[in-house]
Amino acid sequence: MKKNSNKIVDTLKRPLRDLRISVIDQCNFRCAYCMPKELFGDNYPFLPLSELLSFDEIERISKLFASLGVEKIRLTGGEPLVRKDMHLLVERLNKIDGIKDIALTTNGVYLPKYAQALKEAGLSRVNVSLDALADELFGQINGRNVKVNAVLKGIDAAVEAGLLVKVNMVVKKGLNDNQILPMAKYFKEKNINLRFIEFMDVGNSNGWDLSQVVSKKEIVEMISKEIPVEPLDPNYYGEVASRYRYVDSTAEFGVISSVTDSFCSSCTRVRLSADGKIYTCLFAEKGFDLRALVRQEFSDESLLQSLIDVWENRKDRYSDERLENTRKGKKRKNKIEMSYIGG
Repeated sequence: MKKNSNKIVDTLKRPLRDLRISVIDQCNFRCAYCMPKELFGDNYPFLPLSELLSFDEIERISKLFASLGVEKIRLTGGEPLVRKDMHLLVERLNKIDGIKDIALTTNGVYLPKYAQALKEAGLSRVNVSLDALADELFGQINGRNVKVNAVLKGIDAAVEAGLLVKVNMVVKKGLNDNQILPMAKYFKEKNINLRFIEFMDVGNSNGWDLSQVVSKKEIVEMISKEIPVEPLDPNYYGEVASRYRYVDSTAEFGVISSVTDSFCSSCTRVRLSADGKIYTCLFAEKGFDLRALVRQEFSDESLLQSLIDVWENRKDRYSDERLENTRKGKKRKNKIEMSYIGG
């Protein structure tokens, strides 16, 4: 298959640049904002191995996306390191023509075991989820009573392996907003980039309400009262975080403000679920079943045309519409769960 020199854009002229691949829908945590343990209990019917995309299928699909302009791949879950031999997948993806960056989002617990192998396979970066530094609160949030130190050890292992590290903190008002300053100070001293994420209505199971959102403006004001900060320019087109630097340091933090300050207009991301469906928005209602075509032995040319059709007909701008619809009492009822589609 020849590399497609025609970069495709959607109906709003947004290019395709980023592919997020959920490799598994299972996770060893039960975070309340993603996989609350009340709903994802011990008997929850996760996808069997036969329904997950194989590494061969993931590699083939990634090559097709790369031919259309995808340059970055992010591996997600669930918890991606629950799936065996992830370093072998990274190694295969790293050899694809056109792919410049491979990253992984994880809760960090398995990084002491796998960070070095992932780095050697070609992984560039990890985003580690950590929502509090207080042990009791963190155990409550992750639903498994996992201690903070288990994640900090994972972060240290990633740094030692030579991976670039960012830490993601989902902020929910009344739950962990008192951890904003402790987190900012801790990772400033570590010179590790911290990303605060506004609590979002991803899926239908996390009990989202607008009143539980701590806005980007509030987060930045809270930090700047203690530590002077200044805004930074985006690193690249489509960057989702608004970036800030501590004035007395080279360290920085960012805020992903999908709720109060939407970035739909520059979204370049497509998502591939663990069972092979394509979603053109994190807040999508339904996906395109690519796995069915792959397993029916469609040619690369036919699959490629399907991908082109999906992206060129894309018109998603959910975050732009959310605030207006929420204030009117309108809520989308059938959003895909984040644990299935990946973050």
